[in-house]
Amino acid sequence: MDFKSYIRVIPDFPQPGISFKDITTLLKDGSAYQAAIAAMKQLVEDKQIDLIAGPEARGFVVGAPLALAIGAGFVPIRKSGKLPGETIEAGYALEYGSDKLAMHKDAIKPGQKVLIADDLLATGGTISTAVNLVRQLGGEVVGALFLIELSDLNGRAKLPDIDVRSLMTY
Repeated sequence: MDFKSYIRVIPDFPQPGISFKDITTLLKDGSAYQAAIAAMKQLVEDKQIDLIAGPEARGFVVGAPLALAIGAGFVPIRKSGKLPGETIEAGYALEYGSDKLAMHKDAIKPGQKVLIADDLLATGGTISTAVNLVRQLGGEVVGALFLIELSDLNGRAKLPDIDVRSLMTY
């Protein structure tokens, strides 16, 4: 299936010079969405995975159905202050400022094999922070999987010891 044909590209969003890859056009097509999750599942069939961790918000729409498809649990990674239980947090730099991500302290048991899944790999800041959170809890990061990778932004460079796989590359 030509998954790129389901991605709407919006020029100059959210600012001039950015070519935004909008996945909502893929998500609203049930057959394409199911096929994308199935194709992503195939990309990681060689891995043992106990949990999938996904950063909010679009990591939820990729990671949760993928977890169901492979029979794993799902761990949400949220912005600071959004989880009700006891959490760990890690900060990361944004283009204009910084932010923090959080996970529940009891989300991952030491030794569990965790795949991090998200919709997009751009600069790698969010995902490298997610990797750090998983490792703080003793989880073993077995890889990172993305619906889309923007190769010219070189996000892989921030994940030197992670097996990175992507369904589509721009």
